[in-house]
Amino acid sequence: MKEVFISVLFLSCLLTASGQRQMTMPAFLKPGDSIAVISPCSTPEEKTVADGCAILRQWGYVPVVGRHALDEDHGFAGTADDRASDLLWALRDSTIRAIMCSRGGDGAVQVLMRVPLSEYRRHPKWLIGFSDVTALHSASVQAGVMSIHGSMCYAIAAQEGTDTVSVTLRRLLQGELPRYQLAPHSLNQYGTAEGMLVGGNFSVFCGLAGSDYDFLRQRDIILFIEDTDEEMTKVDRMLHLLEVRGILQRLKAVIVGHFTDYKRPKNDFDDMYHMLHHYLQHYPIPVVYGFPVGHARPNFPLIEGAQVRLTVTPEGTTMQYKGRDPDGLTPDPSPTGEGR
Repeated sequence: MKEVFISVLFLSCLLTASGQRQMTMPAFLKPGDSIAVISPCSTPEEKTVADGCAILRQWGYVPVVGRHALDEDHGFAGTADDRASDLLWALRDSTIRAIMCSRGGDGAVQVLMRVPLSEYRRHPKWLIGFSDVTALHSASVQAGVMSIHGSMCYAIAAQEGTDTVSVTLRRLLQGELPRYQLAPHSLNQYGTAEGMLVGGNFSVFCGLAGSDYDFLRQRDIILFIEDTDEEMTKVDRMLHLLEVRGILQRLKAVIVGHFTDYKRPKNDFDDMYHMLHHYLQHYPIPVVYGFPVGHARPNFPLIEGAQVRLTVTPEGTTMQYKGRDPDGLTPDPSPTGEGR
């Protein structure tokens, strides 16, 4: 697949557009703020957490590791109750300003029903992670709170927190929102769309179909998808599940991220992306291929639940956050969102 080049510009911060469900944007961070590091999924290595915390300190924050972040229970970071208790602590503790997951893996779905959606609404804070953490992003969006699909402990430490992706995440947490510009891709479908940005790991959010935690129940969606170690036939099924549910027909646009280490069936598709194009080309919506998000580098941060404008032309693609006024997205006015 042709290499895609991306440039990142920074804008000041924005609010959900009129006519859409009101979403709460958590407060941005200030130097000295505390960030909880928790493990709602699989058990991380101790070094992974330590190295991630070191980078957060370099960024000027105070990392606070959850009680069960390094526990082990059948491959998970403690029992489902333990992992849920860490998430509840991080949400309820007024000294915590944001929550970074140590890693993905498996097990986030076990936590969902142990953390009421009302807890996200009462304590809106930035929840940061990707992969299996997609389940928690879906819950947060359904609760009406934006979250960040982005790098976790290992990734920010791998390049010592100074690579473009890590810098973009750090500046986002400070209130500087990125504007992404990508080079053209041969499979792109042209057009302009506006809507609520949601997405992440395809198999994870498809597993929430029809539940109270399913962010695909939102309206006017721009959906981004990525996955790893999945068969092309399974991705085919998941895409058609969206069609059967009537979701594909009402999407405003699709953003195709990294699909890594996938298993090829015996068919005549060149690769995963040509298979997706084979089906998506029949929908009159913008579709972007090669967007740098998912289980490969680079994995740029995206705000789940935010309003965006996506423009796809023969010259390339632009994605930017939008709002009602020139100042852009407006965060929750209180430092922790308590009482909302």
